[in-house]
Amino acid sequence: MNIKKSIDEMCDRARNSRLDVGDYDIRQRNAMLKNLCLLIKQNQSSIISYNKKDLIVAEKKKLSESFIDRMTLSSDRIKSMINCIRHIIKLPDPLYKKTKSTKLENGIYLSQMRVPLGTIAIVYESRPNVTIDAACLCLKSGNSVILKGGSDTLNTNQYLVKLIEIALKKANMSSDLVQLVRTTNRQALKYLLKKTDHIDVVIPRGGKSLIEMIMQESKIPMIKHLDGNCHVFIDRDADHKVALNVSLNSKVQRLGVCNAIETLLIHEKYSIKKSSEILSALRDSGIEIRGCKKIKKIFPKSKIAFESDWYREYLGPILAVKIVKSLDDAISHISKYGSMHTDAIISRDKDAIKRFLQNVDSSSVMVNTSTRFADGFEYGLGAEIGISTDKLHARGPVGLIGLTNQKYIVTSKGKIRQ
Repeated sequence: MNIKKSIDEMCDRARNSRLDVGDYDIRQRNAMLKNLCLLIKQNQSSIISYNKKDLIVAEKKKLSESFIDRMTLSSDRIKSMINCIRHIIKLPDPLYKKTKSTKLENGIYLSQMRVPLGTIAIVYESRPNVTIDAACLCLKSGNSVILKGGSDTLNTNQYLVKLIEIALKKANMSSDLVQLVRTTNRQALKYLLKKTDHIDVVIPRGGKSLIEMIMQESKIPMIKHLDGNCHVFIDRDADHKVALNVSLNSKVQRLGVCNAIETLLIHEKYSIKKSSEILSALRDSGIEIRGCKKIKKIFPKSKIAFESDWYREYLGPILAVKIVKSLDDAISHISKYGSMHTDAIISRDKDAIKRFLQNVDSSSVMVNTSTRFADGFEYGLGAEIGISTDKLHARGPVGLIGLTNQKYIVTSKGKIRQ
């Protein structure tokens, strides 16, 4: 197989197909999504069958249980995929909407219009549901997409893309709008990442090593986050029930996700008894506590944290915990060690909340709310293509609007510049 030729042809088809995207109105795009819902429902047993082929290979390779869990498509997970598509269908069309035109002093009329980004390459690892989420969000927002899933779920992804192609054809849309890199050769991805003349944006979904590799290899603009080192700060006057429930949920509800907290910060004036109760509840839930010296003193079952622990994204049953002297100390800690992903304050002090919101430079900042809500579906975006902690274009969970850009529209009756 000539890898470069295959990628070149794929990119050409993706670029050519998106040139016609303006001809597909919202009814046609939604019809395609409805077709896909029906096809997934009708072919559920086949999806599970192809997924089992991948799982058998994964078990032979002795991949970790958590990895195999992320690979697995059950009836419930397939149902969630269908529900996700239905939510996307209900979302308003983001394309070609103009803002109100404003007449300027020079006589021209100025407005802005939302337009597709173009061709998007999405690189992801083990979760085959990303194949559906990514394709549907890209299609609804008028983009073509090249999917590069993990080699461990190739059978599943190939079958899902086959269903997408059928749904596209039924809606009289080009099947080239969604394409899958079908080789497991790593050189294919490296070559794809050099196609700056064909691909407008790269979106990586996966572990830190994958994203770091893409950052090194690619010159194409990216929508990404590298780490999910999230925090909860319990202020001196925090409601104890809220502090307990939010801290537990933010860590325990699901461990291996980017919006789970990795550090808990507690104001030194917060009750020692209440702090101990929160730490005990975390430990009873199977969480290992790595704390500062003050935490070790009030909670002897904890281990002493090293400097490196404050930087860590554990993605597992470990939590770093620190007593801080003030709100400013909490903000400074988050600024130094955090990843600008999601951070929360538990407080009843309006001034403290205001300062936290203004000074914590994260893509999502929560008030008396679990960090686990930092998710496109929970934000009402239908689904998300990923979470961005970058400063430009899109930030936080990236949904339909994040997959579009803007252009200026200027009109007049023959105005010329003097």
